[in-house]
Order: sequence, then C-alpha cells, then structure tokens
Amino acid sequence: MKSEIKSAIIMGGIIAALVGGMILYFSTLDNYANPSGNTIGNLEYKKAPDLVGIAGYINSDQTIGEKIKGKVVLYDIWTYSCINCLRTIPYITAWDEKYSNQGLIIIGIHSPEFEFEKDINNVKLAVEKFGIKYPVVLDNEKKTWNAFGNNYWPRKYLADHQGNIRYDHIGEGEYEQTEKIIQQLLRERADYLGMSAEPTQALVQISEFKSSSRTPELYFGYDFATGRSQIGNPEGFRPEQDVTYFIPEKLNENNFYLEGTWKNLGDRMILRSESGKLVLPYFAKQVNIVAAGNSELEILLDGKVITPEISGSDVKDGFVIIKEPTLYNLVSADQSASHTIEIHAKAGFEIYTFTFG
Repeated sequence: MKSEIKSAIIMGGIIAALVGGMILYFSTLDNYANPSGNTIGNLEYKKAPDLVGIAGYINSDQTIGEKIKGKVVLYDIWTYSCINCLRTIPYITAWDEKYSNQGLIIIGIHSPEFEFEKDINNVKLAVEKFGIKYPVVLDNEKKTWNAFGNNYWPRKYLADHQGNIRYDHIGEGEYEQTEKIIQQLLRERADYLGMSAEPTQALVQISEFKSSSRTPELYFGYDFATGRSQIGNPEGFRPEQDVTYFIPEKLNENNFYLEGTWKNLGDRMILRSESGKLVLPYFAKQVNIVAAGNSELEILLDGKVITPEISGSDVKDGFVIIKEPTLYNLVSADQSASHTIEIHAKAGFEIYTFTFG
C-alpha cells in the first residue's frame, strides 16, 4: 500500500473518531440539559419529582400533590436562616400575589441546614415574618432535595402544567428571566386549556441586592468547617470539648477569633464562661449571624459602639436581643469596606455562622 493512501486512511480514521467523539459529547450535554422524561415536540424534559419525605405542611396539607396537577409550579428550595434565600423571598411572594389566580402555584421546599430549622414552629414563625402565603413543606431529611438532585440554597425549578421542569436557577438573581418564563408557561397552559391568556404584564420591580467581593461564610461548627481555615485562634477546633480561647495580637481578615470558654459542637459553638467575645476583621457591606440561646449582644465596629447609620435591622442602640434561633442582621452599610466587628456576649449564647452581603 502506498504511503500516501495509508496516510489518508489513518487521517480519515482520526477524523471519524473525532467526529464521533464530538457527537457523543454534545449528546451527553443534551441529555444533561434535558434529561429523559416527557417529550414535548422534539424536546425532552425531566419530570418534576413527587414531594417525598415531608415532615410537615404550612399553608397547605398532604393534598398539595393533587392540587398542583395541571398548574404551573415554582419549586423554591430554601431554608430560613440562609441570607441568600431570604433575599429572594420578596420576588417570590410578589409572583405568588400576581400570578396565583392565573394558574401558578409556588411551593417552598424548606430543606434545613441546621437542626433547629427542622422545628415546624420555628419555620412557621419565619413564614409569618416574611409574609409567605404559599404552601411550604418541611423537607427535614432532604428526601425531596435529593429527588431533585439538588446541592444548593436557594434553588428554583419551574415546571409546566404537564409537570415538566422547564427552568432551573441556582442562587439569587435572574428575577426578570424567571418571571418571563412564568408568563410563558402560563400562556402555554392557557392555550392548552383553550382559555384566553392574560395580556403580557409588566415585570415585578424590586431593587435587587448587589454586593461586590466579600468575606465568605464562616462556620462555627467543626463538622461544617472541616477543611476551612476560619478560626484564627491557635487553639483551633476541638470537637465536643470546652475550650478557653485567647485573642492573639495579630488578626487576619476573614478569620474569626474567640475569647472566653466555648463548647465546640458539630454545628455551632456555645459560650460557657460568664462572658465572652467574638472578633472578626471582614470586608463586606452587610454582616449577619445565625444564632440562638437567650442572650443580649453588644456590637462594636472598629472599637466603638456601632452607630445607627450602619446598624443592622436587628440592632438597637448597639445591642441585639437573641430570642429565637434565626438569622440576625448586625451591620448594614451602603458600601463594602474593611472593618473589624466585635460581639460581646453572655453565657448561653450560641453561634452557627457569620454570613455577609
């Protein structure tokens, strides 16, 4: 065989292999984007899973699975101590008010991060606080979370009237895009039912929270903080022990520092000594804590009692009253900047996380 022919055959084989590989690759992408499920036209969509393992119902009951049939459904996976989840709620409640009489049902799938979020009474308080009127189901063991294949808070899935997932968004943002797809799916439903579709409506106008780079979320539970250098004290985490901490002279941004005796638990720390302190150099415009335990906190910023101009919504005259396990807003400034926050606390104070905006 001539070398030219042999080379051509080899080259042809290589090209064929490359083409086949590309076809397989893009086929895999298609299957990921539109997993096997119900077919509409030439497209395949994944079916929304059933609500499974539900531990409780708020604003609804066990019949919710029947009530959503034939409706456009927005599934919102959230938890009430998650600041990113909370910032999406004004949009979701506005959509509920605007579109519920047009065939939209919103279901809040409350999948907790911490044990206290499994208590239905705590969730009911949050639902009332944030003005949530749509159904909320308690997915305490994350069985519905797993049925969706989810790994994030918050996450929104939109299903059409035939139960097919048509849109999937992780995190905050994309509110205009989400609402446009709600409108599109409602028009499709109206056409299918032979109904007159509502005229295209103006989109909900709510000022979206914007933040530049900021300190990442900081966890106080040793299970959550594994592999993360977040505690600045040389004593470090000591699982299930009471540890007496001392604040070193040098402080690094994005590390928290403790003073006093603190019990190290898997999801939080509890102040054991009569008094104690937390110090954190950070960069952000908002600072929040997830906390519990009846306590009064004094908040200082850069060594001085925090001023009303930048005090968070839960701060009054430099103090925060901890009454229930939830998220508390400590700092709310107009611009991101570097500061050092100090929290002075009394025995029994429990802290889970710092979060930022």
